[in-house]
Amino acid sequence: MLVTISGPPGSGKSTVAAAVAEVFEFEHVSGGDIFRSLAADRGYSLQEFNELAEEDDSIDRDLDRRLRETARDRDDVVLESRLSGWMAGDYADLRVWLDAPLEIRAARIADREEIAVDAALTDTREREVSEKKRYRAYYEIDFENRSIYDLGVNTARWTAEAVTELVVSSVEAYDPDRDEGSFPVEANYEF
Repeated sequence: MLVTISGPPGSGKSTVAAAVAEVFEFEHVSGGDIFRSLAADRGYSLQEFNELAEEDDSIDRDLDRRLRETARDRDDVVLESRLSGWMAGDYADLRVWLDAPLEIRAARIADREEIAVDAALTDTREREVSEKKRYRAYYEIDFENRSIYDLGVNTARWTAEAVTELVVSSVEAYDPDRDEGSFPVEANYEF
């Protein structure tokens, strides 16, 4: 089974994906971890690497290719990234979208990275504008289009444990033979 967990920075993707993977003893693959690893390998900070990605499409395409290959080649995986639902294409069994208001996400990021909330808010806004522009340019993905997701959760309304329980319940209730009204996602992106 392939579960994708997507959403903007600070929405709780990593926390929930790790917890869901643990419950089912699935592998957890994080697009954020891959991106950070690529940045570290090249000697860049995360912010510097994100800025570089605006000028060098090979960075995003490398990350997205890795996500796509993971979706295609591995079983029993929770694949987590902003674009995992899109990159997994029809390989995904269950696509989850997590979100929360920007101010709440920025406060979470500030706490996690030990920076000022104002700085996290500014960085997050800039990062989101940049990424949305790149996703549209590279793959014609409208990041605001949520129609491909099977489950959407506002993580500001529940604890991480409660959100995890919602996703776990959805995985347990998943019926691969029921396909009434699904939204197929063609992922024939060029990397």
